[in-house]
Formats: sequence, structure tokens, C-alpha cells
Amino acid sequence: MDAHDKIIARLAEELAVRPPQVSATVELLDGGATVPFIARYRKEITGGLDDIQLRQLHERLAYLRELEERRGAVLAAIDEQGKLTDALADSIRAADTKQRLEDLYLPYKKKRRTKAQIAREAGLEPLAEALLGDPTLTPEIEAAKYLRAAEDDIPAVEDAKAALDGAKQILMERFAEDPELVGRLRERLWSEGELCARLIAGKEQEGAKFSDYYEHDETLAKVPSHRALAMFRGRNEGVLALTLRLPGEDEAPIHPAQVAIAKHFSISDQGRPADRWLAEVVRWTWRVKLYTHLETELMGRLRERAELEAIEVFAANLKDLLLAAPAGQKATLAIDPGLRTGCKVAVVDATGQFLEHATIYPHAPRNAWAASLAELSRLVKKHDVALIAVGNGTASRETDRLAGELVKGMSETHRLAKVMVSEAGASVYSASEYASREFPDLDVSIRGAVSIARRLQDPLAELVKIEPKSIGVGQYQHDVSQLQLSKSLEAVIEDCVNAVGVDLNTASSALLSRVAGLNTALADNIVARRNAEGAFTSRRALLDVSRLGPKTFEQCAGFLRIMNGDNPLDSSAVHPEAYPLVERIAQRSGRELAGLIGDSATLKSLKPAEFADERFGVPTVSDILAELDKPGRDPRPEFKAAEFREGVETLKDLEPGMILEGSVTNVTHFGAFVDIGVHQDGLVHISALSERFVEDPRSVVKAGDIVRVKVMSVDIPRSRIGLTMRLSDQPEEAQGDDRPATKARRSGGEARGKGGRGNKAPEQGGQMGALGAALLKAKKGR
Repeated sequence: MDAHDKIIARLAEELAVRPPQVSATVELLDGGATVPFIARYRKEITGGLDDIQLRQLHERLAYLRELEERRGAVLAAIDEQGKLTDALADSIRAADTKQRLEDLYLPYKKKRRTKAQIAREAGLEPLAEALLGDPTLTPEIEAAKYLRAAEDDIPAVEDAKAALDGAKQILMERFAEDPELVGRLRERLWSEGELCARLIAGKEQEGAKFSDYYEHDETLAKVPSHRALAMFRGRNEGVLALTLRLPGEDEAPIHPAQVAIAKHFSISDQGRPADRWLAEVVRWTWRVKLYTHLETELMGRLRERAELEAIEVFAANLKDLLLAAPAGQKATLAIDPGLRTGCKVAVVDATGQFLEHATIYPHAPRNAWAASLAELSRLVKKHDVALIAVGNGTASRETDRLAGELVKGMSETHRLAKVMVSEAGASVYSASEYASREFPDLDVSIRGAVSIARRLQDPLAELVKIEPKSIGVGQYQHDVSQLQLSKSLEAVIEDCVNAVGVDLNTASSALLSRVAGLNTALADNIVARRNAEGAFTSRRALLDVSRLGPKTFEQCAGFLRIMNGDNPLDSSAVHPEAYPLVERIAQRSGRELAGLIGDSATLKSLKPAEFADERFGVPTVSDILAELDKPGRDPRPEFKAAEFREGVETLKDLEPGMILEGSVTNVTHFGAFVDIGVHQDGLVHISALSERFVEDPRSVVKAGDIVRVKVMSVDIPRSRIGLTMRLSDQPEEAQGDDRPATKARRSGGEARGKGGRGNKAPEQGGQMGALGAALLKAKKGR
């Protein structure tokens, strides 16, 4: 089986699909097809693999190809040294990870001149072999046979001690490079080892936010992502020292790892002359060669896993936010709240085009409430505004009251709705190069208000203009691999944009650039063509755009929509390549094409198998019939907004036991953050999300959801709010604590110990433990 076939077989096994599906998908990917295009329009070829499976396949394909390339290089390098045996070659070919491959290659890897190499050059390898092979030999007597004078750059072996030191170096290197031993020790340390965090002396005050980890032990393999990243951050800030230990190593007469090394090489203490010397070789192998190497490697593995989980959480939250319900195409007035500098107001039309801006000063120090209402009323009447978007920043609740008064005062003449909108990332957009090109004559603060208005109309279309990391739906985004984070988030954006579809004649270049097959340059060319020659009237006209060829057209056309164009199918997700099929369906049904679209009765009576052919199978025909039934339907949910309680605007207004409505802003492995309108998100711990056991918080809530929560604890000095979605939970008054806070405890919630399990990790003593509170504080500081 050649390398390609091995990769196909491995991918098929990992994804639990048939090899022909994988082979066909790899061919499409290698041919330049995008994941959204393959998932939507090539179901017959892939056997119906969805976008998640395709992303996994694409990522693993790259890894396995790199593995095969490295395997070939390793085989060639060892063969060049004349040391490639059949058994070694078989082991290398069987290596299924890069780590295993590097373990096998390590003894043959070219390295700088080591102490062991110098000892070999001095002729001490036979001494090492003799003592290892026959412990009945007396080390000092044997060593005396290998004394020699200095020669060129090889130092002298002046006495028995020097000879034994050289032999020890040779065996240490051999032991530390044994792939089977190293592999077993690595996995034992991973599965049994404990990550031990300790406070560095004198850092108590500086590292207060890491107090949960001042003396914390937890099984390495079971450390959750958020705790691992918190401890790594504590180490990076010089507050925590992290070490890796095996359970019971302090009590054991011999370190468990040394026992494993000795057993692997059949070394045992039987009172023979060389036994003590060999035991010392084993001890030094562990302490000098293996421990530091494996600790660094496994800490790296933990960080990599934690980062991957954090990135997955970030990506999932971003997807939920991007696919949040749009308020729709309605003229919108946005207010970016402020105090001393006033509230910036911007009005956009139903398509998001900027119309007018103003600045009002309803709050202190000017307190021009009436004048502000008058100005807002004028703008609403002038532009027939239907939506009021209030940014959730400083003075947002006070400004929300102003908007509420406006809505109430104009209720007889205008039907208005007000919505609190997240400002996360708006300031990043307003100062960006893209915003400068879009609104060169507007102040950055006004650009921010425009962004808030558009975000309410269509979150997806506006958020794609902002660097994903600035949207504020992740934890530890600055601590993880920025390359991997960007790669993952870019894939999420691409999938979301193409799942919804893009209006070719209104979309910004930022949104167009996310369409399958397009890039920034082609998106700019599309906008330039649109500006120069007017709206596109057909998808085929895309082929007139500079540098947009047939292959790119194939990839992007199905995701671009043209409303009221020459062909009614151009407003649907039906790909132009399938138009002849649709015409055949219409002809056989005795209907005009335009009349067939939306005719549910006729479409539901058709059998997909009757229209399938060699090119379009039953899955594609079924998709086409579903699309014709509801052309261009938006997969996003119906728009809803949280109603914040009047009079609850700051932490001081909260009281334990209050039941409030809020919006989920962020979901993590340990719970969900909820905006209840007091400028500080509260935490619903995973144990308080439901009456039932919850393993994954996203199975209960996702970013953007509107939820009802009960206030369980309020800590004003530290700006912490504990919430529960278990509305039957009752808060308990804090005892022996003069802070204005309460603590909620669940039965058994105080349990602490090594390695938290399920919903009862060490920091999970109450509805909000110290770590959760620290994370809240960190989130507030972003």
C-alpha cells in the first residue's frame, strides 16, 4: 500500500466512512474546491459528508501528508548512515504519529558532539556494554583496562573514575533514546502524573487572582482547558511554579520512573559488584536526561490540548453569534452611549447605508434630556426609523431609558422597537483601515454607532468586518496559538457566511471576500464592477468581473444571491450548473419556472428519484426541491431581544433571589456568561444550567440565547455576579463575611480534591467559585 492509499485508509477509519468517500473528497480538495462548495454541491461524490466532517478531513489530511513526508526523510537519513535494519524500517513505517516517528529517529538524529559521543570516541563503549551485560564484573577493575592518553581532540582517560563516567554517559544516552521506554514513560506520566501548582514566595498580593492554585494538585490528563490555561498564565506572570510529579514518588524508596527504566533494561539490585553503579546510571538517566525533557514535552501537550479546547469554545461561540437572528432590513437609529462627550447617534437605511449622524447630551454634566428626545424624534420622523439600537457600553442603561421614553412618546405615530446591542469590537472596526475606506469623512465614534446599527440589522454582515478575536466571545484568546486561532475562526466565518448566502448587490467587500472561492482582491473587483456598471442582473455577469474565471464562478455562484434579477433562480441556493435540471422539473410538471418556485403542493408531490441522473443524484435533487419550496430561506432563527428589568441598571440594584431576563454572551466549558443589563456579565456555572447533569454547556445554551436567570450572589467590591438557570434554587446569606455578597451552595458543592470531576471541579464549590470569579474579572478587563 503506497503512502496515498495509507492516508485514505487512515482517514476513512478515523471518520468512520468508506475509503471511496475520502478518496473522492481528497481529489476535490486537491483540485481547489472549497469546503462549503463540496458540502453543499458535491454530496453524491462525497457520500454526503457535512462541513464538520470535511473540515476534520482537510485538517487531518494535512497532518498525515506531513507525517508521510517526514517518514520518508527519516528512512532516507538512517539508510544513508547504513543503520537501517528491516525491523527498524518496519517500525518507522508503522509509526502513526509524529511523536512516535521522532522517538524512533532520535538515536540516529545528527546532534552536536555529546559527552556520550566523546566517550565512544575514547573507546569506552565496550566498558559500558560489559557492565550492563554482566553486573558481576567489578566496575573499577574493568574501568582500569580502558585508560588512555589524550589524542587530538579526544581527552585522556586518566583513571577508573573518568572511564566509568564516560561509560555512564553512553548508557544514559542509550536509555534516554530508547523509543519503547520513552513512549511508555511519556504515557504513564500523562495518564498518572499530577500537575502541581505552587505559589512563588512573596507573590501573594500580586497573584491574588490565582489564589485557587497556590497549592493545587491535579491529574495531568484530566486538567480542564480553562484551569490549565489559568495555571500557565500564572506561571508566565511569575506567580505560580508548575511541576509534574508521579503519585507517591516522595514516599517511594526509588522513584517509580527509575523502577520502570531499570526493569526495561533488566537492571536489578542483587548485591552484585556493578549493581550499585548501574542503579546510579538509571537515577541520572531519569534526573538529567528524561525528567526535564518529558516534563517540558507533556506540559506542551497539555497546553496544546487546552488551547485547542479553548479555540473550539471560541469558534462555537463565534458561530452562534454570527448566526444570531437578524432584526432585518429596517431603517435603524443607533445610539453609542457616553457621558461627558455625549451620545453619538447614527441613522442607516434598511440596507445599512449611512444617512445622518448627531450628538446628544442627555446625561451629566449637561443633562439635556428634553433636547436629546427632540433630536431623536426629529431623526425618527425624517428617516422613518423602525429600530433603535442602544450600545451596551458606559451609560447604556441610562440611554436605554431615554430610548424607552422615545418609543413610548412616539407610539401613536411610529411603531418603534428598542434593542440593547453588544458593542464588542465596534471600536476596533471604527478605527480600522476598512472603516476609514468606508467612511473617510466620519469621526471614529460615529463609525462605531453605524456599526452598532448594522449589527442589529444583520450581525453576520457586520461582524465579518471585525477581527474575530475582538468580538469578545472567547476565554484566554491571547494565551493560545494565534495562528491556530485565526485559522479556526476563519473557517467558522466561511462556513457561516456560505450557510446564509450573500446578496451580491448589497454586500460589502468584507462579506463578499468570505464567500467560497473569493478573496479580498476579487471581492474588491466585484464591488468596483457594481459601482461602475450598476447592480448585477444575473449570476452569469460575474464572469465579466476582472480575474474571476470559470473555476472561481463554480465555487462562489451558488452562495451569491441576486434579488429581482433576470432569472428567478439567481435569488436561490440552486447552483447555476443545475438550472437545466430545474427547467426539466418545471417542464415535466407543466409549470412555468417562476410559478414552480414556492409552489409547495406541486414540489412536495415530486419524487427526487424520478429526476436523478448521472450528474445529479437523489441528494442534490432533494436539496433543489427543498430550495424551490422556500427559495433563499435564512437558516438563522427569528429575531428576539432580551427585556432588561426597569430599575436594575447597576450591581447595586441587584438583590439575591431576583429573576431577570438576559442574553448569553459567552459559553465556556464551565458555564455561561449572561448579560442582565448591569454592565457586568454574571456567571451561570455548569452545575446551575439545568436540573439535570450537564456535560457540555452548549447542549443547554449558546451565545445570543435569551434566558431567565435567578441572582444567587452579588459581590460589589469584586464585581461578581453568581446566577442560576435553576429557578428553584435558593440563595443563602453569607455567614461571617462583611462583604455585600451572598453565596449559593448546592449539596456536595463544597467538595474539593485532586482533579475535579464532571460538575464538581475544585473551583466549583458554589454557583461561582474563585476561578469563575477571576475569569469574570478577566472578562471585564478585556
